[in-house]
Amino acid sequence: MILPADAFMLLSVVNTKLRDEYPSLARLCEEEGADETEIVSRLAALGYRYDGSANAFKNL
Repeated sequence: MILPADAFMLLSVVNTKLRDEYPSLARLCEEEGADETEIVSRLAALGYRYDGSANAFKNL
């Protein structure tokens, strides 16, 4: 998966994929070849963190 440069677009793409296609962030990253650390870091800079129970990034 090519990660969008814009962090808000990244948030939208990742949350949509988590909702529609993948049961977890780890699975999304594994199957899409994405860097989990990069995603978590970039979205944390916007004030979002991954909530495993909701399988989505949520505002802190």
